[in-house]
Amino acid sequence: MTVGLVEKDSEWQRTKAELLLDGRAFIDGEYRAARSGGVFPCVNPATDQVIAQIADCDAEDVDAAVAAARRSFEDGRWRTLPLRDRKRILRTLADLMLAERRELAVLESIDMGKPVRDAHAIDVPSAADCVAWYAEAIDKIHDEAVPVDAPATVLVRREPLGVVAAVVPWNFPLLMACWKIAPALAAGNSVVLKPSERAPLSAIRLAALAAKAGLPPGVLNVVPGRGETAGRALGQHMDVDCVAFTGSTVVGKRFLAYSAASNLKAVWPECGGKSAQIVFPDCDPDQAVRGIAGGIFYNQGQVCNAGSRLLVHADIREELLRRLVAHAERLQPGDPLDPGTRYGAVVDAAHGDGILAAVEEAMGEGAELIAGGVRVRLNGAGNFVAPTILDGVTPGMGIWREEVFGPVLAVASFQDEAEAVRLANGSVYAMAAGVWTADPARANRLAAALRAGTVWINTYDRHAMTTPFGGFRQSGFGRDRSLHALDKYTGLKTVWTQTV
Repeated sequence: MTVGLVEKDSEWQRTKAELLLDGRAFIDGEYRAARSGGVFPCVNPATDQVIAQIADCDAEDVDAAVAAARRSFEDGRWRTLPLRDRKRILRTLADLMLAERRELAVLESIDMGKPVRDAHAIDVPSAADCVAWYAEAIDKIHDEAVPVDAPATVLVRREPLGVVAAVVPWNFPLLMACWKIAPALAAGNSVVLKPSERAPLSAIRLAALAAKAGLPPGVLNVVPGRGETAGRALGQHMDVDCVAFTGSTVVGKRFLAYSAASNLKAVWPECGGKSAQIVFPDCDPDQAVRGIAGGIFYNQGQVCNAGSRLLVHADIREELLRRLVAHAERLQPGDPLDPGTRYGAVVDAAHGDGILAAVEEAMGEGAELIAGGVRVRLNGAGNFVAPTILDGVTPGMGIWREEVFGPVLAVASFQDEAEAVRLANGSVYAMAAGVWTADPARANRLAAALRAGTVWINTYDRHAMTTPFGGFRQSGFGRDRSLHALDKYTGLKTVWTQTV
């Protein structure tokens, strides 16, 4: 089913018209075409228009990028630079990102369909904050002196691994890139970044900003390309020391296999989720509805920790769903470059087809569609999916078990706390969870009982650089943000000096 919307003009269109888009790889300090000469189109999902041609990098380009990164690491142009200079360069990069905040926000919007207001207010400043935060961490990474039963001085040193490959997704292209490259660079590594082929523009622009900030050539390289070519080449490369990956669980498992088949490089996967939100009768209903809706509909549901399963106590189920449906119906798709739009396009037509197919399958299994479930057309494009709620979902349905990665909320009810925990934990994923209750004792019990990398109490999807992000089970075991992320990009070396 398709319905129509009226396009709105936006002042952001002027910024879009003035953008100079470069789709080339960035290797050893300069932009380069793919060695094969191949390109693929970058399509704005909100208009279905081709906005750039992207270098279709393959194994030959990856070899060149890894070689550049290795040279820069071995000669110490970044690794041995004085700490104050490394800090200054990363702080300058953060400042340049904020100076180009408007342009970067438009790149994010036209590349993957998110509202420009979110990209400008959240994504870009959060990415710049990440870079600045790890810049400040550079001179706070210390060796440890450890006691031993011997006349010796023993140090445990934390050293950079070498060449880090960062493979990042399309849902938060700039932010996810910075979550990987900022701690990797802060630790002294050199990096090869592969953005998603669905949204590579901001990563390519980031490389130029890093060079302008003073990052030496070869320290940050960007190779756009397809997962089956550039991504696989990085995963299998014998001179890559570490892969930091965010994406689907299926692809995360491939990178683990690539490591096993090559050089046993470290792999840090941060993968999918099917996170549960649990609502008790003593919650604040207005607060809960806002949090539940934000947890599943923000970024069009294209979030790995999206609260895509709703467990609501049977006593308040009918009233809560009435409020939630009303909220969803007010949150309708709009032109992402209209500053009033709160809800944009999904990343492309194929992804939209997959979302709606999952909804149809759930209805065929007996779920009841109570909101959305339709494709919306705008600007001549049909890559907009209305916020969708399915009631009467059971644990045996695919929509309960499988990540949709879209604006689809699956609803079930429960009778008591034990049943809620059992249902919430009954997943192969363990990324996040939310609990809505006014009872502190219950909140503490559930925070301990729920298997999840993050448990939010009376809120959802709140973040800070000081807190680690990641999950358990098939959500992966990588961790982004916080000082703990530095563990991924460093190795421990023991230096034992005998004193007698």
